[in-house]
Amino acid sequence: MESLPFDLSDYRGRQVGFLQQIPDDSLLILPTNPVMARSNDTNFPFRADSYMLYLCGWDSPDAVFIAYKADESWKTSLLVRPADQKAEIWEGRRVGVEGATSGWPVDIAHSIDEMEGILKDLMHDRSAIYTIPGKNAIIDEMISSCTLPVSDPRPILDKMRMLKSPAEAKIMQECANIASSAHIEGMRHAFPGIGEWHLQSILEGHFTRNNSQWAYQSIVGGGDNATILHYNSNNSIVMDGELVLIDAGCEVNGYASDITRTWPVNGSFSNTQRSVYELVLTAQKAGINACTAGSPWISMHKATSEVLAAGLIELGIIDCSIDDALGGRLVSIYSRFFMHGTGHLLGLDVHDVGGGRQGDSEPGPILRPGMVVTVEPGLYFGSWWGEIDVPEEFLGLGVRIEDNILITESDPIVLTSDCPKEISDLEEIVGSMG
Repeated sequence: MESLPFDLSDYRGRQVGFLQQIPDDSLLILPTNPVMARSNDTNFPFRADSYMLYLCGWDSPDAVFIAYKADESWKTSLLVRPADQKAEIWEGRRVGVEGATSGWPVDIAHSIDEMEGILKDLMHDRSAIYTIPGKNAIIDEMISSCTLPVSDPRPILDKMRMLKSPAEAKIMQECANIASSAHIEGMRHAFPGIGEWHLQSILEGHFTRNNSQWAYQSIVGGGDNATILHYNSNNSIVMDGELVLIDAGCEVNGYASDITRTWPVNGSFSNTQRSVYELVLTAQKAGINACTAGSPWISMHKATSEVLAAGLIELGIIDCSIDDALGGRLVSIYSRFFMHGTGHLLGLDVHDVGGGRQGDSEPGPILRPGMVVTVEPGLYFGSWWGEIDVPEEFLGLGVRIEDNILITESDPIVLTSDCPKEISDLEEIVGSMG
């Protein structure tokens, strides 16, 4: 039997916490993600739906989690692929119906082949269905054909997922440790003329060696490529004298880490690179210090923005007052060079549920103990942008520094503190294997 990352009681507690918030005569139908074709008969690697992982830990394809009330108590069920030796010879061993019944946090399990009949029976005498559409075409068709009102369970589940338990925080610390050591390996093996893809392989190989996988497509941008926020072509050479920005994190039991470090590929910051890097690092530390319980979400961005705006004025990149640089809503002259938010929630998704991202219609959550957030200010001066009125020595520089922060009742905990970011440490480590 596969081992689950949490005790069965943890999953049961999550289920109870959700079910207490929906009507007794409703039905929860939660399908996992579909298998997605990559090319012809080759599929993308399967990754289970995060809500499925959260509620019951099931990480195999073709599964549905169900909850309904019967005999005055809530019952939970898994519909899974049955044991099938012929299929398993080709695709791998299955837990099967019997294994799901005995080893997972559910009351009963059935074959996924019985899904339509089971769901049809359960839809009788219900007041509403809670489901996430777009995961299973058969379920979507059955629900659209019935007359029951349909509700989205995510607003309830998202509030629950925002606050990590100590057990979840422990896994996220493990994930942060693996990612931190991967970044160090990349630094140690770097040299002028190395390919972005080479650095990518070092980090992602370290993920694999430590029984994890990448949580998102790694960003390895040398020189001007670092000024592309979601750059992931990773097919250029990092030339002598250039900075390289690496944004890469791994996933353990579905939980993500998300680290960005920027450093000179030759191991020595130029004066201009140093001035920009020190400014971003000072801003990042201010953002981390703002990660206190009870603070509004905007406090992190306000702290980093004030430092960056003042620093850009001091460097002669912008010429105005600090108030004019910041603007009324922290979107003004300085944001030409810092155009993204300071951070996001982190958990079972890299950009985790609960809001708080720049551009959201809502102001973002109040910081609470148990939240894990990123703090990732940056400055970017793309020489390819066209007309950009900055001193020439800044063109082609992109710097971002990102850590993962656990909010507590007292001081914030930097889960990624093992990953170096001070200039003296970086200059000592980069290229040390050469």
